[in-house]
Amino acid sequence: MSAEQEVRSMWRWVFSSAFLASMCCFPSVLLVGLGLMTVGAGDALSNDLYFGSARWILYGLTIVLLSIGLYRHFNNQGICTIDQAKREQRRIVNTTMLALIATFAIYFIWNYVILELLGIAVGLPWEESAFWR
Repeated sequence: MSAEQEVRSMWRWVFSSAFLASMCCFPSVLLVGLGLMTVGAGDALSNDLYFGSARWILYGLTIVLLSIGLYRHFNNQGICTIDQAKREQRRIVNTTMLALIATFAIYFIWNYVILELLGIAVGLPWEESAFWR
């Protein structure tokens, strides 16, 4: 696998992880936007998912998904043993921190800006609880 393909693969894992973390709000915006759910039901669904245990389960699955992506990324680069990991410790830590920060930033922008604006646009009553208020 070329270096460019490895980077693309890692970014796919980061974006997938950020998208998974936002699954508490995305379904209600999508279903209300497509007209498959009423605004009240969409708001109730997003509240149940966001304020319930589902959000923490999604966060946990996000960490698992990102960990799998990092493991595969480093395994493809030939870091397969503890000794190799010790020698490449700085690169592993830097890449892991970059992936975590990128995942959080993408999640924050996607969930709390884009999805919130889309939710308000389709009629969900999220404007009064928006983070910019």
